[in-house]
Amino acid sequence: MSKHHRRRHTAEQKADLLRQHLADKKPVSEICTEAGIQPSLFYTWQKNLLAGAPAVFSNRRTPNREKDLEEQVSQLKVKVARKDGIIAEVTEEYVKLKNELGEA
Repeated sequence: MSKHHRRRHTAEQKADLLRQHLADKKPVSEICTEAGIQPSLFYTWQKNLLAGAPAVFSNRRTPNREKDLEEQVSQLKVKVARKDGIIAEVTEEYVKLKNELGEA
């Protein structure tokens, strides 16, 4: 029994295949045969492309992903610092109790 491995196509590869059909008017069957993909996969990519098209023409600015990630990192750093403080406090109480009970 042979195992089939899924091939990963980059965004550039997908865009090139879709461009061949949409701009160059190349038949889907020919593109799929050459690329070794199923037509259903090609049409899924085309559907996704067309679903995302309104964002290209939107006048609204897209959120800055880097800024969002930096904000998320800052929030996580605050959260970790808070947890570190709690751990230090609990550890200090533990050591104090251990010393009081003479176990040290």
